[in-house]
This record gives sequence, structure tokens and C-alpha cells, in this order.
Amino acid sequence: MLAEIITIGDEILIGQIVDTNSAWMARELNAIGIKVKQVTSVSDDENHIIEALAQAEKRARIILITGGLGPTKDDITKFTLAKYFNMGMRRDEATLEHVTTFFKKYNRPMIEGNIRQADVPDGCTVIQNKNGTAPCMLFNHEGNIIISMPGVPFEMMYLMQEEILPRLKVAFDLPFIYHKTILTANIGESFLAQELEEVENNLPATIKLAYLPRLGQVRLRLSSSGPDEQLLKLEVDSWAQQIVSRVKPYVVVEDDIALEKAMLDIMKERKVTLSTAESCTGGYIAHLITQHPGCSAVYEGGAVTYSYELKESVLGVKAETLAAFGAVSEETVREMALGAIAHFNTDYSVAVSGIAGPDGGTEDKPVGTVWIAVATRTGVTAKVFNFGNKRLQNIERSAIAALSMILKQLNDDAD
Repeated sequence: MLAEIITIGDEILIGQIVDTNSAWMARELNAIGIKVKQVTSVSDDENHIIEALAQAEKRARIILITGGLGPTKDDITKFTLAKYFNMGMRRDEATLEHVTTFFKKYNRPMIEGNIRQADVPDGCTVIQNKNGTAPCMLFNHEGNIIISMPGVPFEMMYLMQEEILPRLKVAFDLPFIYHKTILTANIGESFLAQELEEVENNLPATIKLAYLPRLGQVRLRLSSSGPDEQLLKLEVDSWAQQIVSRVKPYVVVEDDIALEKAMLDIMKERKVTLSTAESCTGGYIAHLITQHPGCSAVYEGGAVTYSYELKESVLGVKAETLAAFGAVSEETVREMALGAIAHFNTDYSVAVSGIAGPDGGTEDKPVGTVWIAVATRTGVTAKVFNFGNKRLQNIERSAIAALSMILKQLNDDAD
């Protein structure tokens, strides 16, 4: 079963907001056996919306639309849908009652624009939006289901979870879709493909292998669909194990989770703690870690020590070390990492110091030079990286490299 998502709004096309709705909807649809064929963003233009909808109906049985349902003149979605389906407009009394109650609850006046929220195409099925005033509208058209929802994320999510997904499960005989994800690090996409060529060539036609690269890591995703959930999982998992055995040194975790979450899970299981000492990454490593609930079981905290003075006073880096080797050096990051262990009393620490750019580089230390050290209570290891000249990418690459080094240390300690 195929679906298509259409998001409506000039604000998306000019980059004023990011379309997070489509990614969320795609995940939810996939989980119940519906594959998303295409995602399209269109402007608040009648002809553009009609063209996109007509094309979508040629490709998919289910079309989900978000946006353009507000009370202002630029919100034209429901009127455009009425034109597309050759319908008139009617005032839905249940929606009017809901909108009236909504504004009364918050002691706000009901103006004409709010009353018009209850006007809907006369051939649609209205689904009440308990989290807002714009109703959700469902159309059955030549065997296809078209659903128009508000673009406000929490309103759309409520409608999807409570109303739309249950209806789609009843309306269609949906297959089971299974994905198995393997997270790898410290190996490039092309090298992975070379290592897995034989396995990939032998994969049955029913299983697809996708490479999902990101800075410093690649996700391998095996996907398949069918009526028998148990048999499907057994087959996909069997092929996944063949892949893992081929690239085991680079496998972080057999799950679709972030690199730092994999690290946190391992450290939590071993009941060990971590601290960070950051310079060029400016707290980005700490941010990646602390976005995950439960990280406090592992992460004690850290310090962003940009200046020489703070490296000395907070982490105990020697003034002689900084004077002789500079902040971006093996000697300095080793002392930063060991200082974090000592001052924050953790089992592990990671320290990063580099030249993120776009300026500040020298002939012997060009922009993109980054030193990273990982320390334990018994020792410290350090490594230099040479990234590019783009600041934000250098910060992200440094963080990923630091996390990968911690994971390597954890693997070494487990042997």
C-alpha cells in the first residue's frame, strides 16, 4: 500500500520553517505497513495544490495533506479541495460547536474568521480536531483516501495517532514491514559497500539493503515486507548477522539509535561514568549526550574551556604545556582529559581541542586540525584528525570522532 504526503505553505518553501511533519508521518505510516511513495511541498496557490493532488492520486491510494487550514485569507486548502472534488461548502454544526466552546474556554471573542473554520466541503467526512479549531477532512475519491489535516505539529500528531492511523488499518489489508538497522562508525560508505558486496549480491529480491551515511558513521538498513511477521523477522535478522560478521570491527550497535545513545547504553550497563572537556566543539558533545533521557546515570558533566586560562584553572593543564605545544596538541588534550578525570571524578573522559575555522589555522596546524583524547583512571589515548575548512562540519565531525573513540575504548576494555 502506497501513500503520498503533500505539505502546503509558502513558509516551508522559503525556508522559514522546516517540514518535520512529513518525516514523522512517514515513520508512523511505515510502522503499520504503508510505504510513502513521495513527499511534495507546495505553495499556497490553488493551481499548484490541484496539480500536486492530481499527480499524487496517480501514484498512491492514500494522500495525506497538511497545512493551509487556518482562519486567514492565505489559508486556501479547504476551498481548493472543494473545487478539486467539485463540491460546495457547508457549515458543519459539530465543528462550529467545538470552535465556540474552544474560544469560550479561553475567554476569547468569536470573530467571523473563527466561525468560518466550521465551513467544510459538503462531501467530506469531518474528523474533529480536539487540539485546535481547524477540522480534519477525509475524502473518498475513486478508491483513494485523501485526508487534509492542520499543519500545527501537535494537532497533526494527535489526529494521526487517535483517528487516522486506526481508520487506515481498518480500511486496508496492510502487510507487515520490518526494518533492521546496523549502526557502523569509522568506515566510509564505499568501503562498507566493498566489504559487503558478496552479501548484497546474494540478497533475495524481497530484502533491500540501504546505506545511510552521516559524518563519521553509516547506518545499514535491511527492509522487507510480507504477511508473516515472524518469518519476515527471521529472514531479515539472518541476513543482518551475515553483514555484522563481515564488518564486525566497525559495528557500534544493531539498532536504529544515535551514536551517543549507543555509548550511553553501554556505559549505563557497565555502571561507569563520563565527563567531557571541550574547546573547539563548544559544548556540542555535552549537548548530544544530554538530549537523551536518563543520561544522568552516566554523564556527570564537563567544561567548555576555550581559553588558556580556563584550561589551566578548571582542568589543570600546565602553563608550560600550553606555552610549549599550544592548545591544539597531543600534550594539551591528554592533560585536559586527565584533568577531567581528576576534577570530575569519573571513570572515563573525553577532551577535544582544535581549529574549527574558518580562520586561525597555521602552516603546521591548518584549519580542521583537531586533537581528541580519551582517558580512563589508568591511562589516556590521543589521536589527531584533519577535517575540512567548514566550521560547523568540523564541530560535528569532531563530536562524532570523540564518541567513536569512547566506544572503541569501551570495546577494548571489554576484551
